[in-house]
Amino acid sequence: MRAVVQRVTKASVSVDGKIVGQIEKGIVVLLGVGKDDNIDDTKYLAEKIVNLRIFDDNDGKMNLSLLDVQGSALIISQFTLYGDCRRGRRPSYSDSANPELAKELYEKFIELVRGYGVHVETGIFAAYMQVEIHNDGPVTLLLDSKKVF
Repeated sequence: MRAVVQRVTKASVSVDGKIVGQIEKGIVVLLGVGKDDNIDDTKYLAEKIVNLRIFDDNDGKMNLSLLDVQGSALIISQFTLYGDCRRGRRPSYSDSANPELAKELYEKFIELVRGYGVHVETGIFAAYMQVEIHNDGPVTLLLDSKKVF
C-alpha cells in the first residue's frame, strides 16, 4: 500500500463539479492499494500516518502529529501510485490491486483512521475527481507499507 501524504491548510475534492469532501487544517492522503496488500498493510499505514510528526510545535519544529493538532484527513483513492514508468512511455498498472480488493482496503483504511478519532472526509472510489490542495510548507511525504521507499 502506498500513500502520498501532504500537510495542508485546506483541501477539497469534487466530482461532477460538486464538492464531496473538504477539510481545513490537516492532511491529504492519496492512497494506492497494491495487488499483494492485505489488512496488515492497511493497519501499518493508518497508524503510521496519524502519528507522523509533521506539524510545527511552538518552536517551529515538526514535532506534532495529526492527532496532537486535532487535524482532519481528506483521503482519496489513487491507483496510479502503482504506475510503473520504467519501460516505455505508458505507465503499467499491473502491480495495483483489482477494484474489489482496492475498495475493500481503502474503506478499511478510512475506518481505521476514523478509529483514532480523526475527522475524515473522502472522495468517491473510482470516480473522476478534481482535488484542490493548499499544501502547507510544502510538506509532502511518500510512504509504502512494504518499505520499498
